[in-house]
Amino acid sequence: MDAHPWPWSLPFWIAHRGAGKLAPENTLAAFREGARHGYRAFECDVKLAADGVPFLLHDATLDRTTTARGRAADRPWAELSRLDAGRWHSRAYAGEPPASLEAIAAFVRVNQHALNIEIKPTPGDEFRTGEVVGREVMRLWKETGPVSLLFSSFDPEALRGARETAPQVPRALLLDKLPPDWLSTVQALECRAVVTHYALMDQPLVEQLHHLGLKALVYTVNDAATAQWLISNGVDGIITDAVDRFSPTA
Repeated sequence: MDAHPWPWSLPFWIAHRGAGKLAPENTLAAFREGARHGYRAFECDVKLAADGVPFLLHDATLDRTTTARGRAADRPWAELSRLDAGRWHSRAYAGEPPASLEAIAAFVRVNQHALNIEIKPTPGDEFRTGEVVGREVMRLWKETGPVSLLFSSFDPEALRGARETAPQVPRALLLDKLPPDWLSTVQALECRAVVTHYALMDQPLVEQLHHLGLKALVYTVNDAATAQWLISNGVDGIITDAVDRFSPTA
């Protein structure tokens, strides 16, 4: 087991990609919008620029959410930081830049927010991405001690990399299906949680995870009836886009 793991203290309601529908996803503007709606826990996607700087982006390419084209991993952070990551969303956010992990860390630390960092490696760079993100997290949160942080990833290699450099930070395996070896992977990675697509998380799975001492979280829930059904089945956390409809204090 990891020595002296940081405690689990993630709030139940987690804003997806900041408030990634009301503002440009994975930007500081989205985090501010989520905070304006009372959210104190946020999920975001982190990958590496060409020069190894961790920054927020969901896709492997820049095409969907910036004014540029091509693979993000082919450009240094100095170039990526000057892109427009807001205009695609709406004119109100034109000029909003991509966010570095360092900028997001500063925002959540000063506001005492929790952060679920989904490690989203560019294909072929899985282990190194986890290593670098873990190292940067330990540097950026060095002064705060145990805090509300969670690493998650669909890629086991990315979580292995993060375990090498930040073993204290809780880890969660993300799943959009349940392959035969999912539980052995979770146990080998010494995960503290499993985060599934909401349609996979029924009561028997919640009970199985709880029996093993694991947290059961789900993504991305935007319907009130679905949220209530999941809550009644005992889930430990919900990731949502609907920050304007779900009260995080309810």
